[in-house]
Amino acid sequence: MEFLNELKKIAGQVDAALNRYLLPESSCPEIIHRAMRYSIFAGGKRLRPAMLIAAAEAVGGSADKVMPAACALELIHTYSLIHDDLPSMDDDDYRRGKPTNHKVFGEAMAILAGDALLTMSFQLLAGLSGRNGIAPADVVRVIADISAAAGTTGLIGGQVVDIVSANQEIDAGTLEYIHTKKTGALFRAAIRSGAVLSGADDEELKSLTNYAEHFGLAFQITDDILDVAGDMQKTGKPVGSDEKNNKATYPALYGLEEAYRLAGYSAEQALYALEPFGEKANFLKELVKFVVNRDH
Repeated sequence: MEFLNELKKIAGQVDAALNRYLLPESSCPEIIHRAMRYSIFAGGKRLRPAMLIAAAEAVGGSADKVMPAACALELIHTYSLIHDDLPSMDDDDYRRGKPTNHKVFGEAMAILAGDALLTMSFQLLAGLSGRNGIAPADVVRVIADISAAAGTTGLIGGQVVDIVSANQEIDAGTLEYIHTKKTGALFRAAIRSGAVLSGADDEELKSLTNYAEHFGLAFQITDDILDVAGDMQKTGKPVGSDEKNNKATYPALYGLEEAYRLAGYSAEQALYALEPFGEKANFLKELVKFVVNRDH
């Protein structure tokens, strides 16, 4: 319960910052700002911002110092969800228990809202330079890392392979590639960004990166499991969406029992990577346990 309260506290701080950064719904043109805000404030656990902030604090940084970067990650994540739900992609009608963006605002506006959120994320990142003593070189490093995570070497690359692999039998290596890029890349970028902006040394960055990579896999395997064994009332999206779209998943390839085991193993490896940080990484440790035991 203490961990969940801390996660909610961080989510509240992130939401307040996002509300400041995003233009009001009344801003011209109103429809695009309503569409952007609709998906940003449709719920969500704010895991990526929380990870970025927790990584910063694990190496001596603060939430206030890295908040624009934390919000930038949430903007990128939300853009990816809007586009992922489109009829040409996963064709989902619900996200977080609410109608998806294109169901409310139409396909064209949903695409533009996603584009606008992605663009705004880099505006926030660029504004970090000189903020609270952050070196411009570190900002450039973070922008490069996040760009790679969001592009064809990360999220988009994973989505492409996911799409072209539909209706095909794929091997374990391809499945891991999809999940590592499509989901894991942003988790990795979140952790690394918080660490770099807070002055992490090479060993700290290496350990945190290792954590993020195992965390991302544990998260996505659990997501796959929830698509098969979850409850729409809790997950907020239709159960069986992956199967409907003939998407490759861990339960489909390995079976449900082995998928549970693999998620647990990845979580153990993530926890092991945090040992050098001791109590400073308590939030990140609890976060791993939370994602593999969640029901939504």
